Amino acid sequence: MIYYSTNGKAPIADLRKAVVKGLAEDRGLYMPERINKLPKAFFDDMKDMKFQDIAYNVASAFFGEDVDLDSLKDLVYDTLQFDCPVVKVKENIYSLELFHGPTLAFKDVGARFMARLLQYFIKEERGERKEERGEKGEVNVLVATSGDTGSAVANGFLGVDGIHVYVLYPKGKVSPIQECQFTTLGRNITAVEVDGVFDDCQALVKSAFMDAELNEHMKLTSANSINVARFLPQAFYYFNAVARITCQLVNPSTRQLVMCVPSGNFGNICAALFGHEMGLPIKRFIAANNANDVFYNYLQTGNYEPKPSVQTLANAMDVGDPSNFARIYDLYGKSHERISSLISGATYSDEQIRETMRQCYEETGYILDPHGACGYQALVDGLKPGEVGIFCETAHPAKFKEKVDEILGIDVEIPDRLAAFMKGEKQSVPMTKEFSDFKAFLMKQ
Repeated sequence: MIYYSTNGKAPIADLRKAVVKGLAEDRGLYMPERINKLPKAFFDDMKDMKFQDIAYNVASAFFGEDVDLDSLKDLVYDTLQFDCPVVKVKENIYSLELFHGPTLAFKDVGARFMARLLQYFIKEERGERKEERGEKGEVNVLVATSGDTGSAVANGFLGVDGIHVYVLYPKGKVSPIQECQFTTLGRNITAVEVDGVFDDCQALVKSAFMDAELNEHMKLTSANSINVARFLPQAFYYFNAVARITCQLVNPSTRQLVMCVPSGNFGNICAALFGHEMGLPIKRFIAANNANDVFYNYLQTGNYEPKPSVQTLANAMDVGDPSNFARIYDLYGKSHERISSLISGATYSDEQIRETMRQCYEETGYILDPHGACGYQALVDGLKPGEVGIFCETAHPAKFKEKVDEILGIDVEIPDRLAAFMKGEKQSVPMTKEFSDFKAFLMKQ
């Protein structure tokens, strides 16, 4: 498969280059030259298939030209050692629980898949050279996080040979449990605590990729959703969701599915849209935002106007310039009409998020985290007759325990795997938001 840049000014790449580089030379995001349709027989059989089998079929369509199928199958089955159920919350509204991976967040699949795929290409490259690499042999993964990306990537790459991860996160703007999940690991994981917001962290990562001297010094790639290997595997979720909802609905063929995705950097909904292009039977999508409403405003006006992010209860969605908008814009031929006909938007203030969490818990007993609350409310507000809505519950509510406990007046139980992180000792490197300081730090590594 050939990959091109959304900015259209960089050389084309194969999958290995797209994964290892992360960002194209012109600062654009890599896009596949085509999206392969899956056959009707696959969709007919999907409801009777396991999550791993569904994912392998999807992965084969994405990556089968560039990764031998036996290795790809091992990679998929190793990545998906858990399920993501669809749970009925109320009439015609279901939760797709994406928090059953190692760090209890939806990004676990993409992070672990990318770690294994990157390792596959490193080994392949070593085999071609028939010698160990020199000083630049280690691949250095830079990842900016507003919360869950950092923990998912850090744990997905932990202990992976030949890879060192630098997690950049905004000081004081991630939950305590999220912070513990990537600052207590040590080994090949370095946490960098940036005095700024998520957009500053993301800017540092992108600037690092464009710096010639730094790239001569060390081999860099990204594990943010700007990397095709990070966001594409998240499409697995949506195929599995359709399979599971089909088993639950009476006369599913007469119901129209609406997928609602809480959205920050837009990698997750972008993966869902790729799935739709592969034939996934979803009628329409809703991108649910918190107060960071750049995409919502684009849908209303046709003008994309990034702005500084603001801090909210749903901190993992605090993004003022979502990177993957470029992919969505490219996917639909830069047509506002095409985008807005398939995707609608919703935006919610902190107080609306609180009220949604309280109301849902009182009416149904279901505990929403602040991000899932945006998705749930968007369906409550936007479903039409004959539609069934599925919203992504992107992380376990215990990851935001202080907020959830205060809002709902309960004591959310912390799962053992989260509690284990909290026993570790924080290790982080303080950093300004100036690229010169970040570069100087990396040049010493």
